[in-house]
Amino acid sequence: MPDNYLALTPESLPERLCKIKEIAGEVGADPNSWDVAEVGDGNLNLVFIVTGDLGKVIVKQALPYVRLVGDSWPLTLERAFFEYNALIRQEERDPGVVPKVLYFDSAQGLIAMEYLENHKILRNKLIDGEKVDGLSEVLGLHCARIAFKGSDLYMETKTKKSDVSLFEKNIELMAITENLVFTDPYFTAEMNSNTEGLEKIINILRNDIKMKTCVQNMLRKFASNTETMCHGDLHSGSIMCTNNQTRVIDPEFAFYGPMGFDLGMLLANFLMAYFSQEGHRKNSEQSDYQSWICTIMKETVEHFQAEFSTLWNSARNGILFPKTLFEDQGHSSLSALESFLNSIWSDAVGFCGIEMHRRCLSLAHNADFELIEDTKLRAKLEARNLLMGRDLILETQNIDTVEKLITMAQDYNSKDVL
Repeated sequence: MPDNYLALTPESLPERLCKIKEIAGEVGADPNSWDVAEVGDGNLNLVFIVTGDLGKVIVKQALPYVRLVGDSWPLTLERAFFEYNALIRQEERDPGVVPKVLYFDSAQGLIAMEYLENHKILRNKLIDGEKVDGLSEVLGLHCARIAFKGSDLYMETKTKKSDVSLFEKNIELMAITENLVFTDPYFTAEMNSNTEGLEKIINILRNDIKMKTCVQNMLRKFASNTETMCHGDLHSGSIMCTNNQTRVIDPEFAFYGPMGFDLGMLLANFLMAYFSQEGHRKNSEQSDYQSWICTIMKETVEHFQAEFSTLWNSARNGILFPKTLFEDQGHSSLSALESFLNSIWSDAVGFCGIEMHRRCLSLAHNADFELIEDTKLRAKLEARNLLMGRDLILETQNIDTVEKLITMAQDYNSKDVL
């Protein structure tokens, strides 16, 4: 940590940041007129809304430890560097979806960025039963564009290798994923927690050698397969929406990894929102909203596959599957594309199941379940989620369409598995 690092407070922020033209130009030059609210509800960072005469900005600062745990778990400030680099690449690869970066200070672990007016965290909207027009299109297109344009299908190989080298240094946050997502749920790790009443289900998971072997094979892919730049933590808390606009935030876990990783994490969070609905609404309202979530999942995958196919045909300029081997010789690359998409989907299904486990058994849980006060009901819903996650991990090759995934969710939603 730099010697001059100092965590911001609402009181100190105006004086410390008022002379930064990129911030003052958005908020106003007079720091006495600034109103600063600390709004961070995540696990790692400080987040402030800064309001002035001209407008608002978001200021995000990394802390030298995991905020959820405290200073007993130290972290370097470099995660802000990786988030900054991920944001500028995401903006280049899919303009207008991520917040615009206004200013970056590496020594202070600080990023100032566009304030998303009237946007609400998607997870909260899913809990509150609110629908978002265009949600699946934005997310499907975004995942496809980030996956394709960060890969050897598109990038110049020396640029790709340089980028991989840069993001491979995001060691600490990758280690969090390697432990909290892929490992801790499957044994009695120190920071684990779970809802009372799930012991029978947890024993099934932790005693399933075949499933744990599959999870470790997925970890092997996570750790060694540098296909593309991934967001790294694409869940419903990393997406902000109005009723008709969707933006993606918080890529500090960015790394080069499997193309199916982000899609799988995203689908897992939709599935957990789906399973949790009985704890938030009843009867026809619940059924209608669960149907909408299923539609969003289906359409997100369809948009992903369609956009990836479009880019394959129009922008495949990298070293992989070059047109010199296919189209230029009068050969179709359709079968290669289909095989590629099937591989992405298979990985996404596996990662989806693992994320469904860690959000109920590891350190950082989902509010979708956690806000259900009736622990017996919560345990019942989480049990469905956990057992479906197990099936996804074990049956990745057989769940070869999003329709099969949705049918499985609907089947589990009608089961009492405790």
